[in-house]
Amino acid sequence: MADSPDSPTTIDRINLRLPPETFAAIDRSRSVRPGHVSRNTWLTEAVAEKLAREGATAIPIQDRQHG
Repeated sequence: MADSPDSPTTIDRINLRLPPETFAAIDRSRSVRPGHVSRNTWLTEAVAEKLAREGATAIPIQDRQHG
């Protein structure tokens, strides 16, 4: 059964353009964490933290294993 557009498992994809230095800094941060943390997971966590600081509604981090 396919997910409906309003389903909480529906994920929008974006093309994120950042300078190579930013990706390098993200990768350094990821490398010191235990286990494997994908860029996608790291960025999703960063967005959720920023939204929480600004008082926005929390977003669920649905998939911490895939990126």
